[in-house]
Amino acid sequence: MEAGKQIDSLTNEELLTEYRKTGELSLKQELVMRYVYIVRSIAIQMRDVYVSFAQIEDIVNEGVLVIMSALDKFDPEKNVKFETYISKRIKGMVIDMARKQDWIPRSVRKNARDIDEVTTKLYNELGRYPTPEEIAAYLNISVEKYQEAQRKTTLYNVLSLDLVLDDGGENKKTAYLPSKDENEQPELKCLKKESGEILAEGIRKLKENEQMVISMYYVEELNMKQIAEVLSVSEPRVSQIHANAVKKLKAYLQKEYGEENR
Repeated sequence: MEAGKQIDSLTNEELLTEYRKTGELSLKQELVMRYVYIVRSIAIQMRDVYVSFAQIEDIVNEGVLVIMSALDKFDPEKNVKFETYISKRIKGMVIDMARKQDWIPRSVRKNARDIDEVTTKLYNELGRYPTPEEIAAYLNISVEKYQEAQRKTTLYNVLSLDLVLDDGGENKKTAYLPSKDENEQPELKCLKKESGEILAEGIRKLKENEQMVISMYYVEELNMKQIAEVLSVSEPRVSQIHANAVKKLKAYLQKEYGEENR
């Protein structure tokens, strides 16, 4: 095909189809340029996960490599959009980088425990969910510092759950949060049926509001603010529900997979 003008006239889907037919390098380069915005978007969204050991441009460079590899591995017959396919791979790449760098510092772990303990204590005393101001006052920190700690704690919980759900070794089962479209997670094809059943059972054991938050966050891919609007509660409350659900799921999965001492 003619270069330049003809390539510009093709949609992303048409260009991807043409590349899969011909394997032309120029088409691959054009596709990478068109999809690099997804890498930048995810790099910004997940900045707190890698900010201690990498820059945004480092993530973008690694993400470009992910796109290049994905272009050759993507199977359109799976009926999943390429954007969805590479988004999951890029997020996984960031999580893998964080895992190798031991991203989760002791301070974040401690803050997570402190916030959880204080929230529970105040809830029992007040008979209602405490406000950010009340939690911050009890911890003797500013509301801004509390919100920052809460945000990092949420990231810690997300990453921790991902490590449990996506840590497949030679003798370990691997589980993934269920999706509306099984084809969006090709890995599920390789999983034993019991793994999915164990995870589903763990989710069913959660409280209704915890199930809703897990579903909206991981399946619908809504952010905390959007979930708060849907549930008509505060964003900190959503973070707390999410943290509790993650904690319960981790404990359940580790128990079922025999990883209590992990």
